[in-house]
Amino acid sequence: MAVWDVAARPDREQFDYWHEVICQAFVPLVPRRAGPGTGFAARVETRPLQRVVRAHIASQPQETVHGPREVARTDDAYFFVNLQVAGRCRVRQGGAESVVGPGEFTIVDTTRPYRFDFDDPWQMLSYRVPHALLDGRAAAVHKHVGGRFGGDGPGAVVRAMVASLWDVDAGPVAAAELEQALAGTLSATTSGRAGDGPPRAVLRAEIERYVRGRLGDRSLSVRTVARRFAVSPRTLHAAFADGESFAATVRRLRLDRCAALLAAPGPGPTITDIAASAGFDDAASFSRAFRREFGCTPSDVRRGARDAHPRRTRGQDGDGPAQEPGG
Repeated sequence: MAVWDVAARPDREQFDYWHEVICQAFVPLVPRRAGPGTGFAARVETRPLQRVVRAHIASQPQETVHGPREVARTDDAYFFVNLQVAGRCRVRQGGAESVVGPGEFTIVDTTRPYRFDFDDPWQMLSYRVPHALLDGRAAAVHKHVGGRFGGDGPGAVVRAMVASLWDVDAGPVAAAELEQALAGTLSATTSGRAGDGPPRAVLRAEIERYVRGRLGDRSLSVRTVARRFAVSPRTLHAAFADGESFAATVRRLRLDRCAALLAAPGPGPTITDIAASAGFDDAASFSRAFRREFGCTPSDVRRGARDAHPRRTRGQDGDGPAQEPGG
């Protein structure tokens, strides 16, 4: 956890310090005052999970720009999920423009320019979510950047999750689960918006969300999941027909969870425990699947690559057999 309290600085230094703080805590941004003055009371508190960084921000009226220069200086690709707590934010990105009020949220993408305008003192909960956490679903989320999500319908789920996650203090395993749940909920919400894609895309998003919450369940299969969603196995297969198969999706999600746990700082659980938590029968079968997917062993990641998430050495569908439930 980190806290920056701008009000603790002398008045004449406050706005310059605010500029430094928000660039350090988030991504390169250029703030501009909404009016004359010297003091600029503001406060930022950040609470990382693992790959997601949570922040509570309270500040004065301003314009904040993430322009082409700032895009070029951003070190990775992120979405920001911003839940407005107080005040209003006019957000612009691409061709979208909306006004977000308390209890509503917006999404912006750091790979393209965006702008915020705050006409009153404001507060928000802001979650920085790496594109990589959403894997192949980032494109669906990007279609809704700059939009306003209200407090009802699918958006209510994201709003509730963002609000409740702020107070969660989780260990590595729980944090990885929560991040995957947030990513799945975000994807399902944007995929399920009116007019966005065919119904099978929504079904697939909901199935992925369900699977993410049960990666340790060795009984996960087309049959059991189809029964859970009251659809036929054929319908379930059709929902995954435009991309990786159901089995490949389960394998990817399980290995992604294991990779995040292995790369997390601190001693953490053993490799055997990590394998078991993701539904693998034993460490040997897990190690083989991990090496096929990432080109390195779990031990390699644990020994020397904790600061880097393993990268796939092949496409999502892979060139080998899908890892079935139970290893």
